[in-house]
Order: sequence, then C-alpha cells, then structure tokens
Amino acid sequence: QVHLVESGGGSVQAGGSLRLSCAASGYTYSNYCMGWFRQASGKTREGVATIHPEGSAYYPDSVKGRFTISKDNAKNTLYLQMNSLKPEDTAMYYCAADSHCASLASMSRLPRYWGQGTQVTVSS
Repeated sequence: QVHLVESGGGSVQAGGSLRLSCAASGYTYSNYCMGWFRQASGKTREGVATIHPEGSAYYPDSVKGRFTISKDNAKNTLYLQMNSLKPEDTAMYYCAADSHCASLASMSRLPRYWGQGTQVTVSS
C-alpha cells in the first residue's frame, strides 16, 4: 500500500522560510515523478513543484526562484524548500506521485497518489 506522509508545515511571517518533507513508502519511489501541489481555501489545486525520476525540476512562475524541490532516493523522501514566503502561499500543501509528469505539474487531474497534506500559513 502506498503511503505519502508530509511534515514541516507551520506558520511564518512573510519573507520567512519553511522546509516540507514527504516520506514515501509502498512503491518503487525512484520510478515515479514526484511533486508538491497546494490548495488554498476556495481555490483550485495548483502544482508548485515537480521533479522527474532523473532529477529535472519544474516550477510555475508563481514560485520560481523561491521554491526548490529535491529528493533523497536512498531515504525515499521528497523535500520542498520554500523561501521568501508570501501571504498568497498560504494553503494546504500535498506531496504527490504519478507516472505522468505533465499531469502532475499541471494538476489537470488528481495524481495517482497523494498524502494527507500539511498546512502552510504565511502572515503579512
């Protein structure tokens, strides 16, 4: 059974940083495209970072230059380093995995696997 468990969320002031972690188990972690998406109250899901199995990363313009996705295949752990946080970054953040990287990045559909989420709140 696949499990994705996020941690590291919290409350910070604008300009601050947070690092999210996602522990994965139950599947061949290194074969999947991994990513993070967020959903703020009343808004649609937004993919914020995607990393391909070979390591290439993609970000939307809204977070490019501020967020960095990385992974440790040996630990089956995915990370999201978030710097220069803004109030509009406030949302529930989810770790996700899918064999189709483009869908994961665009959030055109729900990913194959996702975790329970961790809340990030940025105050001005």
